[in-house]
Amino acid sequence: MDSLKPGTRAGLTALALLAFAANSIFCRLGLHAGAIDAASFTAIRLLSGALMLLLLLSLRQRRRSARLSLAWHPVAAFCLFAYAILFSLAYLQLATGTGALILFGAVQLTMIGWGMLRGSRPSRPEWLGIALAAAGLLYLLLPGATAPPLLPAGAMALAGVAWGAYTLLGRGTRDALAGTTANFVLALPPGLLALWLMVDDAHLAPAGVAYAVASGAFASGCGYAIWYRVLPALAPTAAATLQLSVPVLAALGGVALLAEPLHLRLVLAGTLVLGGIALVIRAGARRAA
Repeated sequence: MDSLKPGTRAGLTALALLAFAANSIFCRLGLHAGAIDAASFTAIRLLSGALMLLLLLSLRQRRRSARLSLAWHPVAAFCLFAYAILFSLAYLQLATGTGALILFGAVQLTMIGWGMLRGSRPSRPEWLGIALAAAGLLYLLLPGATAPPLLPAGAMALAGVAWGAYTLLGRGTRDALAGTTANFVLALPPGLLALWLMVDDAHLAPAGVAYAVASGAFASGCGYAIWYRVLPALAPTAAATLQLSVPVLAALGGVALLAEPLHLRLVLAGTLVLGGIALVIRAGARRAA
């Protein structure tokens, strides 16, 4: 992994971060135009992601002349499903950048909160960062003309909690690609069940299916594979800090592709949330050094 050339490492990192932001953009593109419903988007995303990851894993195993094996983790798979369905339902009404910021903030605060429950005692700079990030999310949700709808915002926050839990559960996985593939496969049945339960709202247009496949196969499947390929070559602090760009990229994509307005509230809230998280990451790295 460390044999990656600097230019290759930088290119793969940028590609992975763009893929993460693209998940929000693809979801909004499909749902915003009414080309697909949330449950169908989720099911197709999980199916196409599972198929792409199985293909990538089988190609890797073939190069190694090894038997295909998956690392099953049912709880992590359920967290993945919960994230995916709540993510889609929330984006029925949330703007791209707003949804990405709530998701990312909730993920990071979940992981920070878990560390505190496990006995980690934040330093003063870390407490300041946590307070800033929480204040940013609260400011974003305060009533006002540009405030996001509360119920979808809550769904996205829960999606962030689920993704944070999924990330924490996967920390001890020795083979990230095999683990991610197994989790997508296991998340597919509840995804299909959700589609069956909401079948009355189901509607599919070719564009909606294409966006869901792109989200699953490329933004999720390939994106995760690329990220795990480059992650060991990145310092933990650098990897965490680089992910701060994802909500920004998603917001810019929403502006460019969906003509979504970039409200001052989102800019200020984003500055507080991302700045606070960056402060926590940097302070934690200095303390660990």
